[in-house]
Amino acid sequence: MKIRRATEADEAELRRLWEDFSIEVPEPTGFPAEEWAEQWDVIRRSLDGGAVYVAESGGQLVGVAHVKPPEQRVAHLEWAHVSKGSRRQGVIKKLLEQAIRDVKKKGTALVTLEALTANEPALTVWQRLGFEPVEYFMAAPLDVLERRLADAPDGPSRASTHVQSDDRTSVERALARFVPRLESPDVRDADNGWIRIADPVMDTDRAAQARLARELSDRLGAVVVALALERGTVVRFQLYERGRLVDEYLSVPAFYGELSKGDELALAANPTLVARLTGADHDEVRRIARTAGSPAELPPGEDLYAQIGRLMGLEP
Repeated sequence: MKIRRATEADEAELRRLWEDFSIEVPEPTGFPAEEWAEQWDVIRRSLDGGAVYVAESGGQLVGVAHVKPPEQRVAHLEWAHVSKGSRRQGVIKKLLEQAIRDVKKKGTALVTLEALTANEPALTVWQRLGFEPVEYFMAAPLDVLERRLADAPDGPSRASTHVQSDDRTSVERALARFVPRLESPDVRDADNGWIRIADPVMDTDRAAQARLARELSDRLGAVVVALALERGTVVRFQLYERGRLVDEYLSVPAFYGELSKGDELALAANPTLVARLTGADHDEVRRIARTAGSPAELPPGEDLYAQIGRLMGLEP
C-alpha cells in the first residue's frame, strides 16, 4: 500500500471515496447533503496550503486524510475515510502521520475535527488518538422546538421537607445550625410521625433543600423526604436515610433537557424503598408516582404533588 500526497488528478477516485463515505455516514435528518463540487473545492484549496494524503492499493484509492491549512496554530481535520476492505490495517494512522507532519511545520499546535454522535466507530478511533469533546453542536426540528416552547410552563414552585421523627426539639436544634440560614422556617408536627419544615428559601432553591434534607437525615439518623412542586408542573422528591440519598423521583425526567435512558430510569421512584422507608403502599407508589415523557401524560402538577404527599403520609 502506498501513502502519497493527493493531486488534482485524483478527483475521480476521491469522489468515489466521498460517495462511499456519504452513504456510510449520511447527514442527520433535516441537514442538506453536501455536494461533491463543494467538497472538491475545499480539497483543492488544501492541496498546497494544507495536507491531503491518500492511500493507494492496486491502482485504487482506499483511504484519505484531509487537513485544512492551519489558522492561528489550529489545523482542522476536514475528512478522513478508509474503505471497508482496508480497515484495521493502520491505514488511518499512516495517513494522519503524514498529514500532521506537514501542518506541524506550519506551526500547528492544535488539531480539531467534527464527528457525528451517531458514528460511534469513528468516535472510538478519535478518542483513542487523544481527541476530546470541547463543545456541542446541537439541532432540533423546528416543530419539536415550537412544541416544547409551548409546553414549557413557568408556574410557581414550592417545597417542604419532612423528617420522620417526633423529637421536634432535636429537629429545631439541627435547623438552627443549618448554613445558610433559612428565612422563616415553619415547623409543624404531623399526626402520623412526620415533622414538616417549610421555608421560602426551599421553594426556589432545590440545591438548598437537598442540603438541608441530607444534613437533617445525617444529624438525626432519620428518614427525610424533600418534596417539591417545580414550576407548577413537575413533582420531585428525594428520599434520604442516615444522610444518604437512596431514591430520587422526577415526574417528567426530561423536563429540563434530554437525558440518557439510564438517567431517565434513575429518576423513577423505587416502590420498594419508598414503601419500606415511608410506610406507603407499594402498589400505590407504582400507580401514582409514575414518570412520563411530558406533563400532559400525568395529572396536573398541583394534583400530583398532593397525591404523592398523601401517598407517603406527608402534608405538603
